[in-house]
Amino acid sequence: MSRLIVRPSGPLSGEVVIGGAKNSALKLMAATLLAPGRYVLRNVPDIADVDTMSQLLEAIGCSVRRREDDALEIERPQRVTPEAPYELVEQMRASTAVLGPLLASEGRASVAKPGGDNFGDRPIDMHLRSLEQLGATFELSHGVIEGRADGLVGRPQVLEYPSVGATENLLMAAVLASGTTTIENAACEPEIADLAAFLNRMGAHVLGAGSPTITIEGVETLHPVEHVTIPDRIEVATYLSAVGVAGGEVTLRGARSDHLEILIERMGHMGLRISPEADGLWVRGPERPRATDLVTLPYPGLATDHLPLLVAVLSIADGTSFATENVFANRFRYVGELGRMGANIRVDGHHLVIDGVDRLEGAPVQAVDIRAGAALVVAGLGADGETVIHDAHHVDRGYASLVEQLARLGADISRDT
Repeated sequence: MSRLIVRPSGPLSGEVVIGGAKNSALKLMAATLLAPGRYVLRNVPDIADVDTMSQLLEAIGCSVRRREDDALEIERPQRVTPEAPYELVEQMRASTAVLGPLLASEGRASVAKPGGDNFGDRPIDMHLRSLEQLGATFELSHGVIEGRADGLVGRPQVLEYPSVGATENLLMAAVLASGTTTIENAACEPEIADLAAFLNRMGAHVLGAGSPTITIEGVETLHPVEHVTIPDRIEVATYLSAVGVAGGEVTLRGARSDHLEILIERMGHMGLRISPEADGLWVRGPERPRATDLVTLPYPGLATDHLPLLVAVLSIADGTSFATENVFANRFRYVGELGRMGANIRVDGHHLVIDGVDRLEGAPVQAVDIRAGAALVVAGLGADGETVIHDAHHVDRGYASLVEQLARLGADISRDT
């Protein structure tokens, strides 16, 4: 397993080009299962999770090729094998996104129960219940979800929680269902709107994506298209947090401020100066961050993926901060690792109390998931001595070139394999 080594860095300076959104690209790749033909997806990050999804599509029967222009070319044949094997699904929770499109296009799907980051219990019951309302049936046998659908029929749906995954699976199934499907209390994330734009280019009729009410008029057939993935708002948060800890002045090319309004507002309270530019964001770090309060909520609220990064910044802030995690249970495993670096953070249920310290100390730590690993990188930029981040493969699942990009900005960071 590779390790990342981070040493204290001076102010960061320069430009970063933000890559495509992991959480969008994976679902766009799954959506190519809806119709045969050749698809071209541009701005797809060259990361481990995309490799895993590529292998999954290939196991189902597609061919996937990354071109020299960094576009992903996917060929979906007329017939596929609608089975997602355990050895791939257990690596990445987003693998469940193939369930809806396979049921819609093939009438059956065999998908192992998912793995991925360990944030506690995240059942997919809501996905299955929603698909059942369209006419699908499911059985769980030996850890594999066996789904069948002899013609899906559109119906009104009300999600008990605005789940991103459930909204995406339902959306991809409903586009080929007969009749009209409405989704109330739908997830509103930018990635949902990106998926809907892709489906509409394919010939679907989707209205309202990005709002709590989505209406889908089912169509009989879809066709392959080209599409450009939206920029990764979590990657943007990572570099903003790095500047929050190390200081300096950085421009993030391709970042979209309209996807990050709450984050920008909260980081402004922390002392960062952030301004939109024609093709991105400009940020200047403070001498020392200020304490503030944070609450994660479904979009447009503060993203749960942002919180570990912001907690790393607040661990050296002037004053006491409070943070509340409302999206996932058991997502505070990274707090103990920050504690190894001298952070003063107390956990009380789904709340954190963060007493900022003047300086963190470098230490050996473990990346327990993608964003936790990135948060430890951010913390290491402001720590005395050397921070060694073990299990760096988690970081590689979500970032194409974090080490190289930070190094170009002036960070003292390297990889030890």
